[in-house]
Amino acid sequence: MENKELSCSFCGKKKDDTNLLIAGLDAHICDRCIEQANGIIHEETSHNVAEVNREDVSLRKPKQIKAFLDDYVIGQDYTKRVLSVAVYNHYKRLLQPKSDVEIQKSNVLMVGETGTGKTLMAKTIAKMLNVPLAIVDATVLTEAGYVGEDVESILTRLLQAADYDQSKAEKGIVFIDEIDKIARKSDNPSITRDVSGEGVQQALLKLLEGTVVNVPPKGGRKHPDQKFIEINTEHILFVAGGAFDGIQKHISKRLNMQSVGYSAAKKGDHYGGNTLLSYIVPSDLKSFGLIPEIIGRLPVITHMESLDAQALRAILTKPKNAIIKQYKALFDLDEISFSISDGALDFIVNKAVEYKLGARGLRSLCEAVLTDAMFELPGSEEKELRISKSYAVEKLNKSKLQALKAVS
Repeated sequence: MENKELSCSFCGKKKDDTNLLIAGLDAHICDRCIEQANGIIHEETSHNVAEVNREDVSLRKPKQIKAFLDDYVIGQDYTKRVLSVAVYNHYKRLLQPKSDVEIQKSNVLMVGETGTGKTLMAKTIAKMLNVPLAIVDATVLTEAGYVGEDVESILTRLLQAADYDQSKAEKGIVFIDEIDKIARKSDNPSITRDVSGEGVQQALLKLLEGTVVNVPPKGGRKHPDQKFIEINTEHILFVAGGAFDGIQKHISKRLNMQSVGYSAAKKGDHYGGNTLLSYIVPSDLKSFGLIPEIIGRLPVITHMESLDAQALRAILTKPKNAIIKQYKALFDLDEISFSISDGALDFIVNKAVEYKLGARGLRSLCEAVLTDAMFELPGSEEKELRISKSYAVEKLNKSKLQALKAVS
């Protein structure tokens, strides 16, 4: 009889009128009150988390962002300034109080040769941001229904970077690499199905501008029975990068179209191959194969300068994660003292310039020079490695990289 007289200490319901009555030390609570309490906790927690996230976003000024990039990326001052402003404005959009003026995002397009630091720039930005960043490759994207990945898979990567926190993902940054590989093959609209070129550009349009997209949380193909997460891309900043190999001829043609004859040739003499990218305009991208609609959704265009010998030399030793510092750390793990002479460094830089592989060529050359030492020394009695120019020349002459000279 005593059990039947028990009641909820919060709402007063009798035990018989509840599905479950949980006993405490001197009180009881029913299942209905538990559900209501849980709802209140969830609402309050969500509100507090929103406030904390707002406070946690460190609004770094453009100069501070560029200073951080300078620690890891050599040169490319103009692109650093453009990217710093874009990221700063993205932060301000996240923190913007409600007003009649809604700040629109300015997506960025970086154009530059391979090995000039486009992807490194994006990865370095990821080190300092409190918003999730996803780096995706445009070459694997195809239209829906064809072999390859749907455009929505871009947002799946962003969700994964945000630990499946939808609100964080909707304020993230996406770096689309190799965007030049989805250019259409000619300047004319395609009369055949271009499933990995113009078709992908069309699919990207609404994504870049801002729309609600149904995203499969685990990636892969969509199917009717699959659960989707709705992602609003309105506040996602898109940064695209590509080598655009061959766009220089479109720029050169445009620059020399002002006049004809002998004067045109003289006028164009001062436009060097290495500086042509600095004159890039949206019409050049259209001539290359990007559709006008997608160019309009990437309004901020910047270029990456070619790396000369001086820049390559600095890349080897100066950044916080410089290549030589990485190898030194690897040898330190085996308690081997490692050093390399200036002559050897200059030799590696000259070869990198000769092979025209940019900064990536430096690592290939260092691997060719150091592979034998990294194989032999661990576990041996030797605890010191000094790399001289003659040692570097000897190891590189044995390497298959020498074949690159003939190719380039």
